[in-house]
Amino acid sequence: MDKSRCLEALSALSQETRLDVFRVLTRAEPAGLCAGEIADAVGGRQNTVSTNLAILARAGLIRGVREGRSVRYFADLEGMSRLLSYLMEDCCDGNPEACAPVLQSVSRACGMEEGTMNNRRFHVLFLCAGNAARSIMAEAILNRWGAGRFHAFSAGSQPRGAVHPYTLDLLRQQNFDPEFARSKSWDEFAGDDAHSLDFVFTLCDEAAAEVCPVWPGQPMTAHWAIPDPAKATGSEAERRLAFADAYRMLNNRISIFVSLPIASLDRLALQKRLDEIGQTDDLQGDEAKGTAA
Repeated sequence: MDKSRCLEALSALSQETRLDVFRVLTRAEPAGLCAGEIADAVGGRQNTVSTNLAILARAGLIRGVREGRSVRYFADLEGMSRLLSYLMEDCCDGNPEACAPVLQSVSRACGMEEGTMNNRRFHVLFLCAGNAARSIMAEAILNRWGAGRFHAFSAGSQPRGAVHPYTLDLLRQQNFDPEFARSKSWDEFAGDDAHSLDFVFTLCDEAAAEVCPVWPGQPMTAHWAIPDPAKATGSEAERRLAFADAYRMLNNRISIFVSLPIASLDRLALQKRLDEIGQTDDLQGDEAKGTAA
């Protein structure tokens, strides 16, 4: 974090309502709250609270995840941790170890202490070449299945710049609001200010074969190959069926993933389970889900 981002965050928290909103959201972790629930908790009007939520989000202190036509908000505990680290990095006259107990207590309170997998939200990035179909679907599905526990993103190694219209149609049919969908480069998730990632899943062979950026957070990775529905041929019905098939495969794999007992698995065992999920097709998904819990 640099000085300008620090000032923006401190300015956002300097207003009474925004401070109340942030404190309410930290208490609501990891489930999060919708705008109406936040307004009730702080005793404010929803339109005023929504304005303050936008300011907190721009400052990197909270995040919103779409759930159909509504948005659920979560405190960005990693953003607050970065702010505290910036404020304290030069403390104690060049002896930062004197501040270690304070930083460790903050990390424990936020459920972010190194090696701790409980009571935290995992950041997951889905990758394919074009970021126009499969990875967009996966982002939507995980944000629905794992609301409160997982925050999903998607990107492409060679983004097409526009989401495939059949993807948007399918999401609407599944009661998603596709407003979130945007075809974008994976470079957005590799910068210094990018989210620290816990998991990165490639969904196509092209993205898996390319040299990936260095992801922040040293995430676990796995390859979950899904046929590209955009390459399907035939009638319109046959091509739309290819999108539906991709959605079913992703839905099954992600349902298995969110059922994993992540906190109780060591890294080697978890990697094995992630790789196994990549071998699960849509016909095996229901059976595999039952064995993953």
